[in-house]
Amino acid sequence: MVSFPSSYQMGPVHVAPATVLAPMAGVTDTVFRRLIRQQGGCGLLMTEFTSSHGVVATERHPGRRKSKSFHYLYFEPDEHPISAQLFGSDPEVMAEAARICEDQGFDAVDINFGCPVKKVVRCNGGSGLLRDLPLVDALLKKCREAIKIPLTMKFRAGWSDEELVHVRMAKLAEDNGLAAIALHPRTREQGYAGRADWQRIAEVKAAVKIPVIGNGDVIAPEDAVRMVEQTGCDAVMIGRAASSNPWIFRQIGEYLERGSYYQPTERDRYEMMRRYYRMLADKGGLDVVGKMKQFATYFTHGVRNGAKLRVLIYQTREIEQILKHVERHFEAELEAA
Repeated sequence: MVSFPSSYQMGPVHVAPATVLAPMAGVTDTVFRRLIRQQGGCGLLMTEFTSSHGVVATERHPGRRKSKSFHYLYFEPDEHPISAQLFGSDPEVMAEAARICEDQGFDAVDINFGCPVKKVVRCNGGSGLLRDLPLVDALLKKCREAIKIPLTMKFRAGWSDEELVHVRMAKLAEDNGLAAIALHPRTREQGYAGRADWQRIAEVKAAVKIPVIGNGDVIAPEDAVRMVEQTGCDAVMIGRAASSNPWIFRQIGEYLERGSYYQPTERDRYEMMRRYYRMLADKGGLDVVGKMKQFATYFTHGVRNGAKLRVLIYQTREIEQILKHVERHFEAELEAA
């Protein structure tokens, strides 16, 4: 039996299994989160990262209910436990946004100190705040005072290898009463390139007593187990790998139980893609066709002749026509197999 935590405690919220779907802009909307939940094995879901200013503006002006911020924070009852992730740099605005999330029924609020995207960093959000720890402290204090549900944060190791602040950030979180923290151990300068240095997760785990969630370079169940063994982290967060392999959380459970895990068949990929597209179509909302095209890139990964299907989807503008392309492609491939 491999050593892996079965659960962790985020304040009063019990998270089991000890796995988390990472917040990913443009990916982890309600439809994708529900798809992940249906596959099983994921303990905690997180929203796309959402502007605290956008959340507050939407609340103050109900006519903006169709805004992106409202869309990002929409969730269904079967998504619990779920955490809302916010970004921003104004403590008062962040605290008000956190209160709004609590009122909407989220189980926790998470603050993003990790996003490396330039337009976010330029506004002193995301990983831009890693160069201003007094402001991080003020943000955490205000938000912790504003809500009763657990407050957590996700952060990077620092701005660069010469400006590492991961241990100091972790201690700030613990001192301000945060319920858990998640570290992606790359720096802002690295972006998503290079290697995620898991030793930094181990350093954070050794520095604080609150739950530490490890994130970065977990592509397969074996990686999740190695991360826990090498760092002692309390849970594992998975992002990009889940986009093309929504089964990964279930596979981790299978690997822990029997040392092997189910590999999806061509029919499994067909059923999953068809289900996700139908859920998207039924939900409606912002640019369904655009979302179908985006996810064609993820979901055709490993599919026989997947490039042909991607081209067909990219060239199509109608929802029902895309659904037909998916059906015809897989029917032909399954028949030829």
